[in-house]
Amino acid sequence: MVMDLTKEHPDKTLWKFLLPMMISVMFQQFYNIADSVIVGRFAGEDALAAVGASYPITIIFMAFAVGMNLGTSVVVSRLFGAGDKKGVKRAVTTALTACLLLSMILCILGVFCCRWMMSAIHTPENIMAEGILYLRIYVFGFFFLMFYNVCTGVFTAWGDSKTPLYFLIGSSIGNIILDYIFVAKLYLGVAGVAWATFIAQGGAAILALITMSVRLRHISNEKQPFVDKQLLWQIIEIAVPSIIQQSVLSVGNLFVQDIVNRFGSSVIAGYSGAIKLNTFAINTFMCLGSCLSSYTAQNIGAGKQERIPLGFKTGVKLSEITVIPFFILYFIFSRQMMGLFLDDGSMEAIQAGISFLRIVSPLYFIIAVKLMTDGIIRGAGAMMYFIIATVPDLILRICFALVLSSRFGSTGIWMAWPFGWIVATVLTIIFYQKVKNGKVKE
Repeated sequence: MVMDLTKEHPDKTLWKFLLPMMISVMFQQFYNIADSVIVGRFAGEDALAAVGASYPITIIFMAFAVGMNLGTSVVVSRLFGAGDKKGVKRAVTTALTACLLLSMILCILGVFCCRWMMSAIHTPENIMAEGILYLRIYVFGFFFLMFYNVCTGVFTAWGDSKTPLYFLIGSSIGNIILDYIFVAKLYLGVAGVAWATFIAQGGAAILALITMSVRLRHISNEKQPFVDKQLLWQIIEIAVPSIIQQSVLSVGNLFVQDIVNRFGSSVIAGYSGAIKLNTFAINTFMCLGSCLSSYTAQNIGAGKQERIPLGFKTGVKLSEITVIPFFILYFIFSRQMMGLFLDDGSMEAIQAGISFLRIVSPLYFIIAVKLMTDGIIRGAGAMMYFIIATVPDLILRICFALVLSSRFGSTGIWMAWPFGWIVATVLTIIFYQKVKNGKVKE
């Protein structure tokens, strides 16, 4: 299942590498959407709003898991590309140790800060208790989320995109079945959705750890230091900027959620459904960006930096093809997509979601290019460029959301997205040119 990305033309290798990863992301997002569909249909509009209100906070925790995934993947990819099997094993054990310590700290902080975080974004009182309950259960399962992401980062670094797919298929199906049992049959509401995710992610994480441990023994049986300080620092150099970038976006989303919350639970519910659909699309594009990160890191490790432009051209081509079905579904069939979450009795919520999707989806053709350049920049280790391109997106989105919402209501919030995305895309293209020419700013 291991794939060397340093030899064949990327038109051939990236397709084979991408497809399992994209299917994985689709399954993952499918069960995320299923959470909202089931809770909206069987627990009601307020329950959907409660899950939606806590969503930007869960994304902050996810930022740490994604950061560790990227840091581990890039470092292991370089070592793999260079043929350093002993280094690969040391990097993996080092990442797992860091993962354990970080998840313990975040779990403790999360449990004690749930109420404060929900209050800080002005969550309406009628959904506050359920939002806090969902968030606390989510935080308890953060260990599983962190370890699973590190394991998938290792598999991706080895060029193996199929193993994570198998785990996600099982996890997704299990999550949906448990959602239905806990919410529709046992009437556990928001808690049922949270526990279903907890159990499904836990099972996937445990299986991923076992599988990775078996493969590590085949790579090298020699006893080595469990933690390598030099490799830890290399992982941190990639992971921390990634965490900062993800966290900055998450904080920006919290500000946006704060503005959304002021328009009441109906708009929150509509935004909750629409943002899940939007996340489905964005994470699919980011999946291809992650492929480019592994491709870039492996080729740099093998001393073949001249192959980077080939990978970028292939990535952009594939991403634009991927955008088309999402644009059609969200722009043309937005009413039907929102109908997945809410019935005709929630027309205000449905209309808010439709408005969001129709404003944001045409910009997918632009943001997809940005996410491809992000992949190249991360794989090259140019993390300063990666962070710089994020800040304008955050600032513009918040500022325009505040200004436009005062004039156009909730629709004005959605109108802020294009401004940030366009500026961020232009910046990343400029930075990609520097990376391509060897001018890396770490």
